Amino acid sequence: MRVNITIFIAGDSTAAIKIPEKRPETGWGEAFQAYLSDTVILDNRAINGKSTKSFIKEGHLRAIEKSIKPGDYLIIQFGHNDQKLEDPDRGTQPYEDYQENLLKYVQVAQTVNAYPLLLTSVTRRNFTKNQIDEYSVGDYPKAMLEFAKQYNVPVLDIHKITRAYFNAAGEEKSKDYFLHMAPGQSINYPEGIMDNTHFNEKGAKIVAHLIAVAMIKSNLPIKDLIKLPR
Repeated sequence: MRVNITIFIAGDSTAAIKIPEKRPETGWGEAFQAYLSDTVILDNRAINGKSTKSFIKEGHLRAIEKSIKPGDYLIIQFGHNDQKLEDPDRGTQPYEDYQENLLKYVQVAQTVNAYPLLLTSVTRRNFTKNQIDEYSVGDYPKAMLEFAKQYNVPVLDIHKITRAYFNAAGEEKSKDYFLHMAPGQSINYPEGIMDNTHFNEKGAKIVAHLIAVAMIKSNLPIKDLIKLPR
């Protein structure tokens, strides 16, 4: 009898494991392990710079297809690099090939009786008039919600949840969760950095927590695999 369940993450740099030269940048997928029950294995396949298109084109979805088993979960979160329409290897149209690509991910899971779970893109920290722009990741979150409804695929609106959290923190305080560093503060960023897309360790932990809570509050089977650390 197979005891352990594996949760795969297919996604981009907002979820990915970081190399030492990028620290303190941290993906939320790195912090997510703390929210999983002891019998659950986390296999984080998210990769920096990938879109739904390039992840497939470079064979990463195919690699998941070879590994995923019945009863496993495939978490799917993209959008940031799909926005890069100037790059033909990555850019997608939200209501066209982006949705077509999402179907390919879902089918990889469903074909082996695993569970697909869509997460809308985590928000960027793009403030306008004291509020984060609802379209900080373009139409991709809305396109995913539309796709999920059309194909009856479970989805959690993490874009909405993270936007609400950082809005509540405020324009200045929210910097504490992103890769914002003054010159000389980090050996990896000697000239400093102001990155409103990628998280530091604190931000990654918060986003992982928000995702875990959303799962627990859902009516999805994955909620039984999630725990809140004491």
